[in-house]
Amino acid sequence: MKFENLMNANKIFFIGIGGISMSGLAKLLKSYNINILGSDSRESNNTIDLINHNIDVIYGQKSENITKDIDYIVYTSAIKDDNPELVRARELGITILKRIELIALLTNGHKYSVAISGTHGKTSTTSFVSHIMEELDPTISIGGILESIGGNVRVGKSDYFVTEACEYMDNFLYLNPYASIILNIEEDHLDYFKDLSHIQDSFKKFSTQTSEILIVNENIKHLFNHKNLITFGFDNADYIAENIKFKNGYTSFDIISSNRKLFNISIKTFGNHNVLNALASIALALELGIEVTTIKEGLSSFKCANRRLEYKGTYKDAIIYDDYAHHPTEIRTSLNAYKAFERKVICIFQPHTYSRTKSFMKDFAKSLCHCDEVIIPKIYAARETDTLGISSKDLVKEIEKLNGNVRYIPEFDDIIEHLTEENLTDTLIITMGAGDIFKVGEKLVNML
Repeated sequence: MKFENLMNANKIFFIGIGGISMSGLAKLLKSYNINILGSDSRESNNTIDLINHNIDVIYGQKSENITKDIDYIVYTSAIKDDNPELVRARELGITILKRIELIALLTNGHKYSVAISGTHGKTSTTSFVSHIMEELDPTISIGGILESIGGNVRVGKSDYFVTEACEYMDNFLYLNPYASIILNIEEDHLDYFKDLSHIQDSFKKFSTQTSEILIVNENIKHLFNHKNLITFGFDNADYIAENIKFKNGYTSFDIISSNRKLFNISIKTFGNHNVLNALASIALALELGIEVTTIKEGLSSFKCANRRLEYKGTYKDAIIYDDYAHHPTEIRTSLNAYKAFERKVICIFQPHTYSRTKSFMKDFAKSLCHCDEVIIPKIYAARETDTLGISSKDLVKEIEKLNGNVRYIPEFDDIIEHLTEENLTDTLIITMGAGDIFKVGEKLVNML
């Protein structure tokens, strides 16, 4: 199937249209004057936004939602094979596309497709790239809400297409990008991957499908053999970040290449992990031939995507941030970054999926000990059901073994009540996780 076939479609149906990525893609295809509709299990901010973009949303997934006049069905890995809409589509012989297959078709329709991959930092790095490339009028698909593009998708008119490339279920192997970034590689998604070696093999294959420019973290360059391999890092790399300084929520650093300073940059965020994310984005831009003045102008207006070190507001004497971190390394890295505020840190961490909680139980406990107080609610199940006999109480016990200051408070309302009774002088509250824990911080802010 080719990009041109997709553009000639009359009607495309999205199963699970309310998802962050699916809703963005639906709006993107709507901009090509294709009739878009879809279904989801419940109303959400995303489905309301879709309706405001004149996209029909059906609540409840039923076989009768699928009709013969639909040209293509799009679905995600979260949709099971016995989904009634998917079953009906097969019965009618409608062409069915995975979400990543749709993204692959869209990227193939652009000469310069850019894919951002890695275990951590994809959305933040895509945000950096989006800001830098704004003047080039790219099309962008991002896994979060980015204020500068007014949502999770931007429709451009140039030959540039920027997208996140997720390794889960080997989805990124559908892509054949012009340029790629590989930020890092660690164990994750162990409900699909066997082990770290399996994950590394997938990233190696992904690298061979990148045609022109491969930007990788210096720490993992030994895994790759590419005709144009470019490295970034804090030492022994093609692009190096030096003289890193943090002040008043901003981070500045020098860009070094071939033992000479290219320029200094300042970004409105913090943490060494974001220095690396920005550095990878700058390396990509320079390799694409983007001018330094354009890079600086783009990053001068940078703001993190929603849920990435996102400032939410204040409650009494506490400042509140929200963070998407849901892997032990992400948690440890983020909590270390927040230490720059020199405040007492309370982390409200919502474990994400039973399988991930079980696989990384001890590592989660170690990472969460990097703050002053931890509050753990119930596990956010996402696509899973509890077949492993795992609960948040198990994680609490592991933290207690390490003498961590931890509380198990399963319900959000009870967490809020607990915080209203605490002395929050010089305190930083972080809601953390990939589920809906952000609601706690938002409710605290709105209470005042």
